[in-house]
Amino acid sequence: MSGMTADSDKNQAWKAPEPTGPLHALVAVPGSKSLSNRYLLLAAAGTKSVRLQGLLRSRDTELMIGALETLGVRINSDRSDPTSVEVTPPAQGKYSGHTTIDCGLAGTVMRFVPALAMSADGPVTFDGDSQAYQRPMAPLLDGLEQLGASVVYHGQQGYLPFTLTPPTRWNSGKITIDASGSSQFISGILLSAPTYPRGVILKHTGSSLPSLPHIRMSVDDLKHAGAQVKAHEYQREWLVEHGTIQLPAQVMIEPDLSNAAPFLGAALLAGGSVSIPNWPQETTQPGALLPGYLEAMGAEVNMVEEQGQRLCRVSSDGTIHGLGEFDLTAAGEIAPSLAALLVFADSPTQLLGIGHLRGHETNRLAALVHEIESIGGNAQELPDGIAITPVPQDQLHPAPLKSYADHRMATFAAMLGLRVHGITIDDIGTTSKTLPDFEAMWHSMLYGKNYKAAR
Repeated sequence: MSGMTADSDKNQAWKAPEPTGPLHALVAVPGSKSLSNRYLLLAAAGTKSVRLQGLLRSRDTELMIGALETLGVRINSDRSDPTSVEVTPPAQGKYSGHTTIDCGLAGTVMRFVPALAMSADGPVTFDGDSQAYQRPMAPLLDGLEQLGASVVYHGQQGYLPFTLTPPTRWNSGKITIDASGSSQFISGILLSAPTYPRGVILKHTGSSLPSLPHIRMSVDDLKHAGAQVKAHEYQREWLVEHGTIQLPAQVMIEPDLSNAAPFLGAALLAGGSVSIPNWPQETTQPGALLPGYLEAMGAEVNMVEEQGQRLCRVSSDGTIHGLGEFDLTAAGEIAPSLAALLVFADSPTQLLGIGHLRGHETNRLAALVHEIESIGGNAQELPDGIAITPVPQDQLHPAPLKSYADHRMATFAAMLGLRVHGITIDDIGTTSKTLPDFEAMWHSMLYGKNYKAAR
């Protein structure tokens, strides 16, 4: 695994490194996982080859590549630059059936690829890591059954593993689902909807809809591929017409702004400044909200131009303000990073609108509460979020923290280690899901490029 050291062996706890002084770091974050997997799927749904540049190479994207290749898509990497790949869809959009796809623990694979497999020439079985068996699938699969697919579960109803048999006769294209548990249920259907004979009219019936920016990202990407999409967000309804979609011959993928959260947050924990290059001027990524959140917590945030690059620079003297009652519905994926900061804030915070985090790689709300309490902090689960009440720094103490096979819980623990001496993490290697070089990046941020000598 790229960028991993002996310290990250699964049988050996990783000691969270500690800063030696204020930071002054430039951290290049790899490509967006959300955009990488959306563009991989849209390229596979087109009619001509597409070159994707800046693609994230991590476990989640490798699982997406493997899934699409299993369906008959050809994906070739540039030998000199693995972040540049050429995606060639199968002839006449006929995907290979009678096969099994490994979803691992990747939500975008288990919730996006079944909708594409509706055009396969036979049944497709979906399986994954044992922990993936706890991630809900029913709303997506109910929607696909409404279109005419049949689904057979091989374990618990509504969860992996299952076999999807594509429709022999397509229904009207009208779908009604409750996507309150994850925006991925809607995105998964929308991204493949143009390939369906009647397109899709998709209606969300739930009272809440998490991560709406991720749905907007899917709609924007579909339009980039030439799809005819109408989003009626107030009515919670989306219309996608049947038609050919085709991305441009070359697509550049933005850096992952949510993955910037632990690094930019480190500036508040250790003091000093951290800069992220290639920050987009405009984007549909929910992580674009992060600078505003950090500013509300007391950081100084500047967008600066240096050597032809647009940098997001966060500076801090170490002061962290609480946020009171704070609606995080739009960007729940950065909740673990914000929670790590709020442990050391000067007032309590309730992060709200993130009840759906219970259905991510792990129950993130329960995991955050447990890990905060394990170092002597004060946190409590709420029906729709988490409450964090800071305690005096001298009441916090080291503890062996768990990653729960969840990349964002691992980076959360690394952030806590910037202020609590002696923290260890059971499996830092789980960061490979979206940040295959996390260890090297984290050490370089703290100590410079020669981090091994600094340790």
